Amino acid sequence: MRVLAVQGAISPASADYLLRGLHKAIEDKAQLVVIELDTPGGLDTSMRDIIKAILASPVPVATYVSPQGARAASAGTYILYASHIAAMAPATNLGAATPVELAPGGSDKPADARPADKPSGDPRMRKAVHDAAAYIRGLAELRGRNADWAERAVREAVSLPASEALALQVIDLVAADLGDLLKQVNGRVIKMDGRTVTLDTANAVTERIRPDWRSRLLAVIGDPGIAYILMLLGIYGLLYEFANPGMLLPGVVGGICLLLALFALQVLPISYAGLALMLLGIALMASEAFVPSFGALGLGGIIAFVIGSVMLIDTDLPGYGLPWTLIVPVAAVSALFSFFVAGMALRARRRPVATGAEEMLGAGGETLEDIEREGWARVHGELWRVRSSAPIPRGTPIRVRARHDLVLDVEPWQGE
Repeated sequence: MRVLAVQGAISPASADYLLRGLHKAIEDKAQLVVIELDTPGGLDTSMRDIIKAILASPVPVATYVSPQGARAASAGTYILYASHIAAMAPATNLGAATPVELAPGGSDKPADARPADKPSGDPRMRKAVHDAAAYIRGLAELRGRNADWAERAVREAVSLPASEALALQVIDLVAADLGDLLKQVNGRVIKMDGRTVTLDTANAVTERIRPDWRSRLLAVIGDPGIAYILMLLGIYGLLYEFANPGMLLPGVVGGICLLLALFALQVLPISYAGLALMLLGIALMASEAFVPSFGALGLGGIIAFVIGSVMLIDTDLPGYGLPWTLIVPVAAVSALFSFFVAGMALRARRRPVATGAEEMLGAGGETLEDIEREGWARVHGELWRVRSSAPIPRGTPIRVRARHDLVLDVEPWQGE
């Protein structure tokens, strides 16, 4: 018997973990797969991937809401209904499965919950609610569970504790712990695609399947906060590389971070308006270093950046928002960095030119011979061919007025 544990929001990372764990259980010809579930909800696409795998599994799947105090809200309710055996620990609950629309134009609907006695006036939201209600009713009828209550969980966002769920035939049993669950399902007959399977779990050997490195990596970069930081590191790394060609390290690190962030953002419910505001804010803060605006561009950039950060993750799903404790420090660091760069740029502008042709303008020197029209002089310790509109005696201090290739236009100079 295999045991998989999912805690937190249903995400691409948790879906990958469950699908790989279920595949391994099928390869090992396990008798039963138990999913220990504690979730506030999750993304619709991830939830449906999990359900498809459960429905297609030749191995019975028991979803067990545990430990005590856990919940199978929203997406968890759908998964519970799809499983061959639905079980809950005491003091747990399920329900509140009304879908919530994501960003306009988005293709993903999280199976998150909110009160919805009547469908929204938005046609897209009504379609989402009707689709979700039909979906969960189909799962309930497939497993012989209470379909009417399942539809209410979607349309009215109702919830149930474990004891009432058992009385209403929403679940199959209530078990105090995993051992109690195995005792209660021992000898249970399960119908699976025209065949029956009799469970023998009295002396079953339990093996817990832990997330592998791939699932752990997806869980890390799929976290909205981590994706947010990776995106900013990527953008700032590339900006630094473009400003200082040849540094290599900022460009390499920035490129890797940006690609990881883009992978995470493609599976997260992001608002493109929020993303555009963030990029505009970064551009305005960076412009402060090149266009003196007495802080106007920088202040506008900070405001746009903060508003964009708040709007970036556009969903009410628990665990998918960006907290102020992350947004404010990142905005402050970005602003300080921008103003620091701007200050350095302004100081650099005030410095005299130290190299190149422009540095020769105004430079002092001394003639090495009498000059009628052209002759030789020493400027910056170097011998230069010079010319003058008026005669200049040998040893006279001179000042460079202009440069034409390797010839300097000079004039007598008495100093200031």
